Amino acid sequence: MRNSLIYSVLFALGIGISIQSCQNENSLDHKRYYVNGKRIYEKSCQSCHGADGKGLGTLYPPLTDTTYLKLNKNQLACMIRYGQQGEIKINNITYDEIMPGNETLADIDIAQVIVYITNSFGNKQGFYDSEAVTSDLKTCK
Repeated sequence: MRNSLIYSVLFALGIGISIQSCQNENSLDHKRYYVNGKRIYEKSCQSCHGADGKGLGTLYPPLTDTTYLKLNKNQLACMIRYGQQGEIKINNITYDEIMPGNETLADIDIAQVIVYITNSFGNKQGFYDSEAVTSDLKTCK
């Protein structure tokens, strides 16, 4: 009786540790992507979109609009890789400047930037991995 209780406790403890380690790995991936994405953003995006993500007047759009980013999340990889042309409307302001793409960024770099911008500036949209970027890039127009 006593042995079965000990085994049950050890078994439950083992399962708990396994579950916790999976959650920790996901959390660590999110943090790694976020930190690396911030570095890439500061180097490649900040000069137009700003350190605070508020953009620049009517020239460059803000990245603070959670709704726009959420509704267009599957297009962000295309915008980052190939740029953006044509009008977009954010917060009832129309932006029509050309955003240059960055075709030198690897899929993982793009994923890291997306994790950073969709989890900064008031956004909380969770994790986005390089496999999602690869998939989304296949749909670019």
